[in-house]
Amino acid sequence: MLCFTESILQRAMTPFKSFILFLCFYLPTVAFQANAETAEILTPTVPTIAASAYILQDFHTGKVLAENNADAKLAPASLTKIMTVYVAFKEISKGTLHLTDLATISEKARDASGSRMFLEIKNQVKIEELLKGIIIQSGNDASIALAEHIAGQESTFADMMNQHAARLGMKNTHFANSDGLPIENHYTTARDLATLTTALIKEFPDYYPWFSQKEFTYNKITQHNRNLLLGRDESVDGVKTGHTDDAGYCLVASSLREGMRLISVVMGTKSSKARADENQKLLNYGFRFYESHRLYEGKKSLKEVKVWKGASDTVPLGLAEDLYATIPRRHYDDLKATIVVDKKITAPIKEGDKYGSVSITFKGDVVAQKDLIALKSIETGNIFQRTYDSIMMIMEKSDDK
Repeated sequence: MLCFTESILQRAMTPFKSFILFLCFYLPTVAFQANAETAEILTPTVPTIAASAYILQDFHTGKVLAENNADAKLAPASLTKIMTVYVAFKEISKGTLHLTDLATISEKARDASGSRMFLEIKNQVKIEELLKGIIIQSGNDASIALAEHIAGQESTFADMMNQHAARLGMKNTHFANSDGLPIENHYTTARDLATLTTALIKEFPDYYPWFSQKEFTYNKITQHNRNLLLGRDESVDGVKTGHTDDAGYCLVASSLREGMRLISVVMGTKSSKARADENQKLLNYGFRFYESHRLYEGKKSLKEVKVWKGASDTVPLGLAEDLYATIPRRHYDDLKATIVVDKKITAPIKEGDKYGSVSITFKGDVVAQKDLIALKSIETGNIFQRTYDSIMMIMEKSDDK
């Protein structure tokens, strides 16, 4: 819950304070607050990022903290594989695919160029091994093998990728293959990749730790994760690198510090070192100047309200999921919460039905808002309850006049 306290300035003006305290405490406070107000107006300058496009986004709130050319349609190289594994995770969640299933390696998969897992034709490989080969080793052969196993052929799998992209709101994305090797009509944007990465981390927390794995051994061949940030910054736990001559060096990174997760995307840098360095700049900038707070927990009652004509007199209202707000650092006390509840709530009530809203404002601007929903269902009451409440509602209406 939000907690709002008296400001330092108000406390300093209490009439019981001595004149000495006024000189020593009040005047410096005024100077501090003036500096704070100046800092509010002057947005911290984003460091120069040497990339064709980039974006820095808060995972929990979706607030964009920095961006440039974030909607430019660019070749994604192996960043494509974030969607490849997302589709596989979706199939696993539906029960149509299992980690222990065996995929037979085709000639096309075996002959894939670029980074490889070194699969052999006609071998049968577990889906879990293919997924790790894609995530950690960026295997093009593993991507094709997985796509063929799930959809029969890679082009059909690409259709599945595009369907998920549309569902997630990736408006400037189109996939034509599963591995990201250069092909016509295959593109995405920094913003869309941030959207995809957010969905992957949120929907598949059990599999996401694979993205932080630094090496993977298959068929006695050990290969290392190309994400240099995994060995440089302990807070970074993913996500995926990419490189082709057309795309340049790309990296989607995610970092978790003190409960705040940031996602950064850089596309079109000049080297593997540069993509790590530019992502590090963005992450450090975000954590230095912003903070994210969980203000309310999902599925917890925020308010018990009267129910008319129901089998129960009240219903608990809350949020479907946690509510976060991203704000400049050291400005938590400037947040204000407003809960608005519908005046008359009448049974029957279905769990999840909307009966109001929770809004969070910062300096007068709405920074977060979610529906206030019923946390349980309430059936219609018996004839006596309905009749009594009907009379009471008529009397209340008369009193309001």
